[in-house]
Amino acid sequence: MSTSTARKERSNGSVRDQVSAEEWQVRVDLAAAYRLVAERGWDDLIYSHLSARVPNSDDHFLINPFGLYFEEITASSLVKINHRGEKVMDSPHPVNPSSFVVHYSVYRVRPDVGCAIHLHTPSTIAVGTQRHGLLPVTQNAIIFEGRIAYHEYEGPAVTPDEIERLGADLGDKSVMLLRSHGCIVVGKNISEAFTMTHDLHRACETQIALLSAGLANIHHPSEESQELVRQKVAIPSAKFPEWPGLIRRLDRMQPDYKL
Repeated sequence: MSTSTARKERSNGSVRDQVSAEEWQVRVDLAAAYRLVAERGWDDLIYSHLSARVPNSDDHFLINPFGLYFEEITASSLVKINHRGEKVMDSPHPVNPSSFVVHYSVYRVRPDVGCAIHLHTPSTIAVGTQRHGLLPVTQNAIIFEGRIAYHEYEGPAVTPDEIERLGADLGDKSVMLLRSHGCIVVGKNISEAFTMTHDLHRACETQIALLSAGLANIHHPSEESQELVRQKVAIPSAKFPEWPGLIRRLDRMQPDYKL
């Protein structure tokens, strides 16, 4: 068989056949995260997006196929793009220009990040729009003390010149609330980013509920108790025990995400 024939047969094969085992696992995990976001009602029609860095590549990352609902996304349908927003693997799906701007702004300045999650949920928009931002008054919120950044609203994040400002504002933080827009959560892998997104939403939803009674009525935890939480969070962990259970549940309910 000639080299050109072999290449053609490979290009006509399944996506799984064309990528490394490591990339395929990241694709499966990212597709799972999309389904879990949809299951929780965190999606926004076909807008907002999650991405993951392709293993062993500083230049490529995976993003959602623009036009599909999150509940439709599979491991094979994810689009692989480079730092110029160009598709580097055949795909019938377009890419949302905003998704490139938001996610490349992270990967270009954070080599430690393997996954970024950008959502437009009501609670993160509401808290990000409040002048004081996220208040360290609940256990979930204290987790993010010293780990949260803010970015001023510049519109729908579709202009390349915003890339540098988004990255600069994120800095070394794990979470950034986008004023009047939503959030970006980053992690070294998909399980970390998803777990932190869950904690952020709990913190924001609880804050909105608390503020319905008025800021003056909120009891603030002691500085000692807050410091205990911060110390616990500062201890690095490579495992997120919630993730395997989420995957088992998804395997029972929506196993087609792995296709």
